[in-house]
Amino acid sequence: MSYIDGYDIVIGLEIHAELKTKTKVFCSCKNEFGAQPNTNTCPVCTGMPGALPILNKRAVELAIKAGLSFGCDISRYSVFERKNYFYPDLSKAYQISQLVYPLCVGGKVELDSGKTIRLNRIHLEEDAGKLTHISKAVGTLVDYNRGGTPLIEMVTEPDFSSAEEVVEFLKKVRENLVFENIANCYMEEGGMRCDVNLSLKKKGTSELGIRTEMKNLNSFKSVQRAIEYEAKRQAEVLSGGGVVIQETRKWNDDKGKSTSMRTKEQAQDYRYFPDPDILALNISDEDIERVKDEMVMLPAKRREVYQEEYGLPLYDAQILTSSKYISDYFEKCLSLLNLPKKISNWIMVDLLKLIKEQE
Repeated sequence: MSYIDGYDIVIGLEIHAELKTKTKVFCSCKNEFGAQPNTNTCPVCTGMPGALPILNKRAVELAIKAGLSFGCDISRYSVFERKNYFYPDLSKAYQISQLVYPLCVGGKVELDSGKTIRLNRIHLEEDAGKLTHISKAVGTLVDYNRGGTPLIEMVTEPDFSSAEEVVEFLKKVRENLVFENIANCYMEEGGMRCDVNLSLKKKGTSELGIRTEMKNLNSFKSVQRAIEYEAKRQAEVLSGGGVVIQETRKWNDDKGKSTSMRTKEQAQDYRYFPDPDILALNISDEDIERVKDEMVMLPAKRREVYQEEYGLPLYDAQILTSSKYISDYFEKCLSLLNLPKKISNWIMVDLLKLIKEQE
């Protein structure tokens, strides 16, 4: 769906992915999912007075690796800033993030159609805690275990024109992050989340409409449904002579609709300023080369090699690269027995069937 009722759809994304580090980004608390609420916390990640952050070097390296995997320019000078806002899951009332000097600038992802989706930036920041809404009578519970977890935020240019393009892009992003061992991207655990900025413009014109933002979509299905719903909603508002309000909206997957949360903030509303407790980063060429040495062949390149060098059909190449574990296992088998098609058939027919049956 690239247009609706005489309008073109214009979409930009903000993608958050939790990095695979042992500890949080500014303290030594464990970075793990599923622990008892509020057990992986300390004075730093809960924002106690006088507690000072210490930057996790591994988080920086993984953010750089993410940038390299998407063709970004790696900034030699990078600054952490305080993004100020009040919400119950943010214990300090500010988030340590990056605005003016992000770690990674530019980059792109190519879709199967040949269309290029441009990245604006990838920056490193900390996650907030998690709110669990019980009821109006009981209230809301807060778990700060997730607070301080290292995140990369990938910001795209508004290059998408359909929900299908967005879903394909997200799948390619997840592939790269998982294969490079940057993030697990378990969407059901919040390990990868997506904010969708969407507007409509009259078909054939260049003037962009007013956009809305839908936050924290955590499945490909919900992303697709939310985009289709919001595009139709905005078209109905405009066709009825109304005006789209610039706002943040919350998607309810069970009801299949979104509702207004608050008016959309601008960057100046957050009163960004450099964090006085964290020194600026100076990234050297040696730092970047060290990260490059860790990198592996990405899924798109593996599919190309499997077809051109091993003579496998596209279908086989796609199945074998659907998981890093399957792809690595195929290549280990190939190192022992140089029969690519036989190994491919055995993995796809026998091994994957057995895995599915035995879960």
